[in-house]
Amino acid sequence: MKFVTIGYGSREDYDRMDPVVRDEAHAHDQRLRDAGVEMGVAGSPVQVRNTAGVEVAEGAFLRSDLPVAGFAIIEAASVDEAVKLVANTPCAVGNGVVEVWPLEQW
Repeated sequence: MKFVTIGYGSREDYDRMDPVVRDEAHAHDQRLRDAGVEMGVAGSPVQVRNTAGVEVAEGAFLRSDLPVAGFAIIEAASVDEAVKLVANTPCAVGNGVVEVWPLEQW
């Protein structure tokens, strides 16, 4: 199964992380990338609507206490395995949070 992960975290919390923990988290991210996971840091979003013609607006649609920090597409046999894969990423260990969304085909 494929999963979309969304990492949330503030720059301030990231900067306060113990450097050893931060380096271990980045090494974990590198292992995921080496295994084929597509991941990246979030840029500035736009919203797209097309109910009466295409309309584009700057900014995120969803609101959160923490800013979106990054995304990844991972493959795992189950949600539990996906959780294990992201549990040691910078957002997860740096006072942020990572959402794991099953990417279902329809």
